[in-house]
Amino acid sequence: MAKPAKLAHFVLRTSDIDRLADWYCSVLEARVVHRNKMISFATFDDEHHRIAFIDRGFKSGPEPESNGVDHVAFTYENLEDLLSTYVRLRDQGIVPQRTINHGMTTSMYYSDPDGNRIELQVENFTDAQEAVDFMNGPIFEANPIGVLFDADELVERFDAGVPEEELVRQGES
Repeated sequence: MAKPAKLAHFVLRTSDIDRLADWYCSVLEARVVHRNKMISFATFDDEHHRIAFIDRGFKSGPEPESNGVDHVAFTYENLEDLLSTYVRLRDQGIVPQRTINHGMTTSMYYSDPDGNRIELQVENFTDAQEAVDFMNGPIFEANPIGVLFDADELVERFDAGVPEEELVRQGES
């Protein structure tokens, strides 16, 4: 069987394409590649589109307690990129709902204007197998969700020169 080569894009239904497209373009430093009254396409890399917004005429968003997609995650190259994005967004008044170190990732969760959630994250291990090993170890077994952290404190510690390996470590393995 063949497997997908990559995750191509996701599409959100909304009653305000412009507001949602502007929010995602700001958060992801993306650009709109096509926009009309019914649909808008945006990308943040060399792909023709990574996210789209479609107006289906709904006036309300998904119910947070119903089944469906919980969130979509975006990975940054390194902790510096994640933290500089946090600061940029914080200074625009866009703050995460929750910041959590899952062990394999250091993550910040945001809600878009329609209530959809996205995760901005950085990998805590340099190798995927190390992350899998962590997930099968005692720390993750005891707490598979992770530990909350203060993003401003993490920025301060990063700016003070604390090594990245120490900043993203969750407990002792």
